[in-house]
Amino acid sequence: MSKKLNIALIAEAVSGRVIGDKNSDKDFSGLFTVLGSAKKGDIVIRHWINENGVKIANEKDVLAIITENILENSIEIAEELGVPIIIVDEIENANSFALNCTLNLFGNKFKRVVVSGTNGKSTTSHLIYHILNNMGMNVFTNTDAKSEFNTLIDPMVSKLISDYGENNKQLDYAVIEVSEIQGWVNRLMKNHACIMTKAVNPDVAVVTNMTMDHIGLVNSIEEIYDEISGIVKATKKGTIVLNKNDSLVESLKDLKNDNVKDFYFSYKDNEVDLTCMDNSENNIFFDSIKKAIYYEGSAILSLEEIPFKSKHFIENILAAISVCINLDISLDDIISGVKSYKPLKRRFTKLNENPLVIDDFAHNPDGIKATVDAVSKINSDENDILWIVSAIRGSRGIEINELNSQALADSILSCQNNNLKVKLIVSNSSDVVDGLNIVKLNEETAFLRILNENKIDFIHFDKLYDSLNYVYETGENEDNILLIGAQGMDPAEEVFKNIKNKNR
Repeated sequence: MSKKLNIALIAEAVSGRVIGDKNSDKDFSGLFTVLGSAKKGDIVIRHWINENGVKIANEKDVLAIITENILENSIEIAEELGVPIIIVDEIENANSFALNCTLNLFGNKFKRVVVSGTNGKSTTSHLIYHILNNMGMNVFTNTDAKSEFNTLIDPMVSKLISDYGENNKQLDYAVIEVSEIQGWVNRLMKNHACIMTKAVNPDVAVVTNMTMDHIGLVNSIEEIYDEISGIVKATKKGTIVLNKNDSLVESLKDLKNDNVKDFYFSYKDNEVDLTCMDNSENNIFFDSIKKAIYYEGSAILSLEEIPFKSKHFIENILAAISVCINLDISLDDIISGVKSYKPLKRRFTKLNENPLVIDDFAHNPDGIKATVDAVSKINSDENDILWIVSAIRGSRGIEINELNSQALADSILSCQNNNLKVKLIVSNSSDVVDGLNIVKLNEETAFLRILNENKIDFIHFDKLYDSLNYVYETGENEDNILLIGAQGMDPAEEVFKNIKNKNR
């Protein structure tokens, strides 16, 4: 960290005020980090701090704490112990400052990528990471299977980047997944995507799509557009990559800065689309008739060579390829990376063969529809049954559960219209979720009410174990089983293994 930084300068940069400022002139040469990992000279960033947190910080001899909310008698304790606290109105400003400072430790020679959108961020980010890593490049990404580090609402990503540098690694690329909407307890972190994109200062930024999600934080597609548009507004150089199949995303081109190029990917799934084929250098597309990805007039990957076959995953692949093209990666290296890619957990993951069990992190309406549609096409016999086990989203509000339930109902009705037999199991997953993800009665009521209104037959279990055990014991080997949902379905793989072992 630059020795020119001290507490006073940092406080000014994050629009904060300092209490207990005994070290305000002391140079900052540590790291921005979380309390649990803090060492002498570090700066801890937390949404809130209480008396115990101040005492722990004092014992660790941290340089300062940055926080938005001071609880209990923390100010008195901090002044008594001489622990400087920088109080800010918006903690995201502190985290964006920390992210920018930490990335700048590696200089300006490495390339930076921002990935955002409602669906597909993690798969796109991880695929970009894999393509670059497959080339032998030094790559950092904050994407992981559970999407724990893509929020950027704490300094964990800054800490991880610092850890990367402390291992004496150079950095060739940083692929940063940025949540399109962020906040907690009905407090929208307005302009989060814009603030974090500015902090990264990307060479390439990609927006995968734009649909309703994060109900409660935002309540209209217009609000979502306002938040996601910040990614394009904050990109000051290089290229923005946009999904041409999404009219709202495509319209973001009108907001780009003058010195920023635009690049488009698209899935052309009918002859009308294909009559408008664009073979220009700033466009890549999947031809559903020829079953191949085309770039500059030539097929570069056939459907058989693509690790995912469903439309929404092919769009993620197109997005990742588009980014790599604009990072000046050779097509040979891109193709090699795509062919060798292994997906993140819970991204259309196959857990079992007979019966076929697919597990997917479908947590919002578009994700549910796309995933059910993809699995429904696997059934080849009219006697096959598609079992869907869906976890209700706990502690996320009535609205998102109503929308998810309606999407599920619409998907099931579509399957039935195509003569596919569907059996639905709904789970509260009370046996596996933590206190932050418990399904509340009004959420359960709303989810089940929508199913009943659409005359969807279902069986409701409180526990995930009971839900999966029922399907396992009732279904046939020829059936297909789809597990969908967010936190309530995260432990499904382990639960399913236990049930399978029990029945051997």
